[in-house]
This record gives sequence, C-alpha cells and structure tokens, in this order.
Amino acid sequence: MIQKKFVFIFPFIIVAILLVWVFLPVAASPQPQAYYLTPTPGADGRIIYTVKAGDTCISVTLLNNISLDQLRKLNNITGAECPLIVGQKLVLGIVENLTATPGPSPTPIPLPPSPTPFNGSADVCIMLYKDVNGNGIVESNEPPLSGGAVSLTDRAGKVSLTGSTTGGPDPLCFLKVPEGDYNVSVAVPQGYNATTNTNYPMKVIAGDQIILDFGAQLSAKALPTPVSEGGRSPLLGILGGLLVLGGIGLAVLLLTTRRR
Repeated sequence: MIQKKFVFIFPFIIVAILLVWVFLPVAASPQPQAYYLTPTPGADGRIIYTVKAGDTCISVTLLNNISLDQLRKLNNITGAECPLIVGQKLVLGIVENLTATPGPSPTPIPLPPSPTPFNGSADVCIMLYKDVNGNGIVESNEPPLSGGAVSLTDRAGKVSLTGSTTGGPDPLCFLKVPEGDYNVSVAVPQGYNATTNTNYPMKVIAGDQIILDFGAQLSAKALPTPVSEGGRSPLLGILGGLLVLGGIGLAVLLLTTRRR
C-alpha cells in the first residue's frame, strides 16, 4: 500500500523540484574587479602595461582609458578574439619629446619653513555589466548595463556622490575624488541579480585612476519563456507529461482498491 501511495505522489515531488530549480535566484558572492593605475612612460617614451591573471582586452582598455582599436593597433593584435598571456607587455601609448632641451640651471628657491599639507584627488569609475555566464568576471561578450544606482561615500561622512550607469561604452566616473577611505555600493536594476558583491571598501590615493567592475545577471523570473515549434513551451510540456503520469498512477491505485 505504501508503494502505491509513493507512485501517486512521486510525479508531484518532481514538479516541485523543477519549480524550485527554475526560480532559485543566483547567489552573489564574488568581489567586484578593482583596477588601480598610475601610468608612467619609460625612457623610450612607451607606456607599458603587464598583463595579470584575469585580464581581458576589455578590462585593459577600461583601465587605461584607451579604445579597443588603439590597443589592437599598438600591439598588432588581429582576429576576432583578443588573447592575452599573463606577463605579456602591452604598449598603451607613446609619449614624444621626453628628452629635455639643455639650458641654464634654474635658480634654487628655498623651501618655506612650514609647508602647507596638500591632499590630492583621484578618479573613480564604476562599470556595471551583464554577467551572462554569472562567473563574476567581465568578458568581451558581456555588454554594459544601464540603470544601476551607484553611491560613493567616505567613511568620515564628508563626501557623498551618487550616479546611474548608462549602458554606454564609457563607465560612470566620479572625477577629482579627495583621497581617503571610501565605500562604493551599487543597486542593480529591477529584474537582475547581482553576481558580485554590491559593496566594496577601498582606499583612494592621490593620482590614482580606479575602475570597479560590478556584474549582474538577468533573473530567472525575468527570462522569457523559450518557445518550441508550434508555439508551445518545453517546460509546460514537461509539466503536462508529469501530471499525466500522476493521473495514471492515481487510476491504477483506484482500480486496485476497487478490486479488493
């Protein structure tokens, strides 16, 4: 008798498991990617960047504020893909006329006895992207995402900046941010789940250019229902088949009960 009841209940257990799996939200655990850059040309005038683990052509161009075409031309990168190797030296630009023209020695000027301390600033840029595969790493096929609400505040409570991502090729940038300890928070648009942590503490140092990449993936509830040939959803077909099996099991149970 217990086996017959299990045959009747089993299809409904399968339906419940499928529904939980389809609508379970994506967990947001990885940290956003952070890049800190202060480019300095070498003796030959070339600005060099060394590829690190996790770098892509997109992240390198965002970090160094150059276009993908410039990166390809300067480094003779061809083909649809843009492969990078850890330790590879990339040319980001060439500065001309680095050698100073000889001239008279400047007259030394004595420093004041008590110089006034100077606090510098830095640029902080935020990039929100559609994390298609949900791995928390921005890739070449993952476009920018608009509608993300960004907040940049310092821990002293003196600076509070807000903005929204536009989905364009350029990230949202806060210019001339005073150096100090800050927290960046991002609220992803409705219908998306964050694939990276949405809060990131950081230290702003004068002269730096900081880029943070936050990821978001379209939630299961917002995904369109795939339609097969004939205009019917495969998921509905599976659920219908399971319900038919449940009906067959119920019929067998009833027939067996009547015979007894």
